[in-house]
Formats: sequence, structure tokens, C-alpha cells
Amino acid sequence: MLKFENVTKMYKKGVKAVNDISLSVKEGEFIVFIGPSGCGKTTTMKMINRLIEPTEGKISINGENILDKDPVKLRREIGYVIQQIGLFPHMTIEENISLVPRLLKWSEADRKNRAAELLKLVHMDPSYLKRYPHELSGGQQQRIGVLRALAAEPPLILMDEPFGALDPITRDGLQEEFKKLQKSLGKTIVFVTHDMDEAIKLADRIVILKDGAIVQVGTPDEILREPANEFVEEFIGKDRLVQAKPNVQTVEQIMNANPITITADRPIKEAIQIMKHHRVDTLLVVDDSRVLKGYIDVEIIDHTFKKSTYVGDIIKSDIFKVKRDTLVRDTIHSILKRGIKNVPIINEKDQLVGIVTRASLVDIVYDTIWGEEESLAKTI
Repeated sequence: MLKFENVTKMYKKGVKAVNDISLSVKEGEFIVFIGPSGCGKTTTMKMINRLIEPTEGKISINGENILDKDPVKLRREIGYVIQQIGLFPHMTIEENISLVPRLLKWSEADRKNRAAELLKLVHMDPSYLKRYPHELSGGQQQRIGVLRALAAEPPLILMDEPFGALDPITRDGLQEEFKKLQKSLGKTIVFVTHDMDEAIKLADRIVILKDGAIVQVGTPDEILREPANEFVEEFIGKDRLVQAKPNVQTVEQIMNANPITITADRPIKEAIQIMKHHRVDTLLVVDDSRVLKGYIDVEIIDHTFKKSTYVGDIIKSDIFKVKRDTLVRDTIHSILKRGIKNVPIINEKDQLVGIVTRASLVDIVYDTIWGEEESLAKTI
């Protein structure tokens, strides 16, 4: 879909910002460029839409050399998201999302329908279409920046550290949301970041650059397990948690398939008895079909017990959950970053199928940190 062939960008005095890069990107692939400051990752990405012109080599999209295309037309066919978001303050959210379709002369009805359709993808109410950027939070504004890049249905989207200015919790949530969106839409993404955790979480393949050249290309697991050299090892960080066992990949493999649950119509007194019997401080709330509705815990009960009677009166529906094919490393990352005790596991119908707790991860963390030392000790 996207191909670099011996691409070089040279500035004055013979300085090569990008040095003889060759890379092929498949349709629907999520590629992340990463490396230290000044390694050429942003320059490489900006050459794709000709915000920076290559000095040597060839970049092609679907077999067509980008230098043979009008640069303005080229940019309108490629989505682009930046850290600063770049929403126009005098335009409504609908007008911001519809900017490129308007330039492409879509009808007003089609533009409105497209904006409303995209807003649903990120679970934002249609009323936001008539608001202005200053009325939205930073995370909401960044969602709109992503939607604007998707508006004209481009096959390729470029993203330059789009979540870098957000707080850690908002950033983590948007990463989860965007990865799901990318999978469902099948877009080809070229993403630039300096955050290895972000690269590991999002990428199908990671491209590590140093001094304008590619040092290693591979899936997150390939790079974590087989770094190409000492530079890659140090850049990854030796203290980063990696599954020690190659056969452990998804949360389904380590989850407890019998989480303690209760339904919303049960009395709170019964919930307390269940907690006491099973020695847990949290209950997952499900309906009769095992669809996950939320949770209650001892703190919620303590604050509301005298005012409420049933579980449904105190349920918290804002709960972080993951699908059963989610990678263990992503779940470890979320548990540590969010400071949560456990993660419910759901299937495609939002039915509860299991739970991963901090305790579930002890063996993996233990093997990662001490397993190799113990194996060596046994051989001595």
C-alpha cells in the first residue's frame, strides 16, 4: 500500500535527516515510527504527504509515485492528525470534521451525515456537532481531530504524536479507543511517537530509527524478545515488563473464568454476605444473560448503605473492561497505569467470561524478573 525505496532527505551542509530508508507497509497495517529526538521519524512521515520533499529515492502509494501527484490533491487523500490538534476555533465541531469533504465538494447533506456517523464511532452525542472546540475537553478535541482525518474516507492516515499532550488516563483511554477504531475500519496508519509503551500497545509493526536510518523493524513481541542490538535494548528499557512465557499471549489464557458476580435486583445485604463468603471487596454486576453492567465495592457500599437497598441503586457502570483476545502485556500496562485492582474480560456480546486480577499477573511478573536467575541457579 505504501512503499519507501532508498529514500533520503538531505539538508544543507550534507546533513542527512533520513538516510536510505526502504520499507513496505501493507494495507490495513498499523506502523509506528519511534526513536530518540532527531532520529528522522517525523521527517520520514512528513515526506509521505510531501510536507517535506525527499532528496533521493521513491515513495509510492498504491504503486503511484507521490512526486507525480499534485501535492494539494495528495494531502486531501491522506488523513493527518497532529499533537496540537489544529481545530479551527471559529468553526463548529461539524464544520471542523467536514472540512476536507467540503474542499472535495461533497454535498451539504453528505457532509452532515458523515460528521454524525463519525461521532457515533467515538460514542459522542450528536449534540456535540453544534458546539465549538473551546467547549470540549482535551480528550474530546483530540477525538474530533482523529475524526476529521477520517472524514473523507482516506485509505492512509498519518499521526504525529497525537496523544502526547494529554494526561496519562485520557491518553490511555484514547489509545484503546483508537486501536479498536482502526481495527474496525481497516485503515493503514503511520504513527510517530517517542513513547515505547504507546508503540508496543498500538503497533502491528514498530520501526526503530537512529540517526536517520532504520535499526530494526518487527512486531512488538519480536522486538521485545529479540532486540537487534544494544541500542534497541537500552531504548526499550530493560525494566519493561514482557511476558516471559512465549505461550502466554492473551488474557483468556490467564483469566479466572469464574468471577464473583451479582445481579442488580439483589439486596445490598446479600452482596455483603457474598463478599464476606468469598473474601473479595468487589462484585461484578451482570444481568440474567451475563452481560456486564458494572460493579460495586466495599467503598461504594460504605458510602451509600444507609440510603440504598438494592445493588442497582449503587452500581457503577463506568468500568474498564477488555475483550478476551486482548494481549496480556496491554492489560499489565493498563492495570499499572490506571491503578486498578482487576479487569473484567468480556466476549463479543459484552457477556462476562472472566476476570484478570493483579494476583493473576504475579507468575508472569515473577518469571520476567526472577525466572532467568532461578533457571541459571539450578544449572550451577
